[in-house]
Amino acid sequence: QVQLVESGGGLVQPGGSLKLSCAASGIRFSFNAMGWYRQAPGKQREVVARISAGGITNYAESAKGRFTISRDNAKNTVYLQMISLKPEDTAVYYCNNFPNTYNWGQGTQVTVSS
Repeated sequence: QVQLVESGGGLVQPGGSLKLSCAASGIRFSFNAMGWYRQAPGKQREVVARISAGGITNYAESAKGRFTISRDNAKNTVYLQMISLKPEDTAVYYCNNFPNTYNWGQGTQVTVSS
C-alpha cells in the first residue's frame, strides 16, 4: 500500500523559508520520479517541482530560483526547500509520483502571510 506523508509546512512571513519533507512507502522509491504539487484555495492542483530517479530537476516558472527539490533514496524521502516565499505560495503542498500519481497524502499547509 502506497503511503505518502508530507510534513514541514506552517505559517511564515513573506520572504521567509520552509523545508518540506515527504516520506514515501510502498513504492520503489529510488526508481520513481517524484514531484511536489500544490493546491491553493479555488485552484487546480499544480506541480511546482519534480526530480527524476537520476536526480534531474525541473521547476515551474513560479518556483524557479526559489524552490529546490531533492531526494534521499536511502530514506525514501523527497524534500522541497523554499526560500523567498510569497503570499501566492500559500497552498496545501503534496508529494507524489510524477507524472502518474498514486493516492494523495494529507498534504502540508503552507501559509505565507504577514
